[in-house]
Amino acid sequence: MSSTPDAPVWADEPLANNVHDCALVFEGGGYRGAYTAGMVNLLLEQGIHFDYACGISAGSSHTINYVSRDQTRVHMAFLAIDGKEPVGGFASFLRGHGYFNADYLYEGCIRDGFCGFAWETFCANPARIRIQAFEAATGRSVSFTKDDMPDVWHMINCVRASSTIPIAMKPLPIDGKTYYDGGLGHGAGLPLHLAEQDGYERFVMFATRPAGYRKKPLTGIERAVYTRLLGSQPHVLEATLTRPERYNAELDRIAGIEREGRALVIRPDEMPVSNGTLDTTKLQYAYGQGHTQLQRELPRLLDFIAG
Repeated sequence: MSSTPDAPVWADEPLANNVHDCALVFEGGGYRGAYTAGMVNLLLEQGIHFDYACGISAGSSHTINYVSRDQTRVHMAFLAIDGKEPVGGFASFLRGHGYFNADYLYEGCIRDGFCGFAWETFCANPARIRIQAFEAATGRSVSFTKDDMPDVWHMINCVRASSTIPIAMKPLPIDGKTYYDGGLGHGAGLPLHLAEQDGYERFVMFATRPAGYRKKPLTGIERAVYTRLLGSQPHVLEATLTRPERYNAELDRIAGIEREGRALVIRPDEMPVSNGTLDTTKLQYAYGQGHTQLQRELPRLLDFIAG
């Protein structure tokens, strides 16, 4: 794949979408996104094209990759394969690049061509998108759309902003403002509210936690560590300390929307990797499991889309 803007994949005819009254929603979760990447590619293989997608953190990567319709990038983005630079690890952290080497994972791998981006196809796709980040200085939840992405570099920096985990990743300011993982903000990592804000009433959400999952309250030691490491950023600290309770409350709210029949949440049968897994073999297995699961659940998905 080229590191420069490429020709639309379907240059001989305009791109079109075939799901118009239902939003596609991607939960974050770091490298747990390998599992849902398998689901994303199943959608593309089946020609299921939503005209709206939104996501937070790793879900923001799924959002832009899905709209670019590049199945190779969807697959590679969550396999933790080192390109011309390592993608992360403790050695990366000690060298000052962060546990996840954000400089390379986002802009770097596009520039050197290792994991390019189908920019012109992304632009030609009429689908709308929205991704969320957390503004460190104010504690505001800030969202980005295609209007904030005049070129591939602005786009990938918005995705990086949405995905930057405090402590583990080096933030890249945008217009002088520092952003962190959108999961710190509204929704606590569950981005269904973004689609609601854009007027949608029906949702398909790809989750990265199995059914019944709830975040546990932070321990006293965890709170003390976060306070020490994030004390100079009070909004980031407060959002980190309160996230488990806010996440669980949003899970309950979404469960209510499911009971109303307005949401289909596809949850992993199991989650064989963690957000910090960098073992490519394990991530490839997770990808395959996600692909297989959605293939099995395809009739349920199609029934829901059809209303």
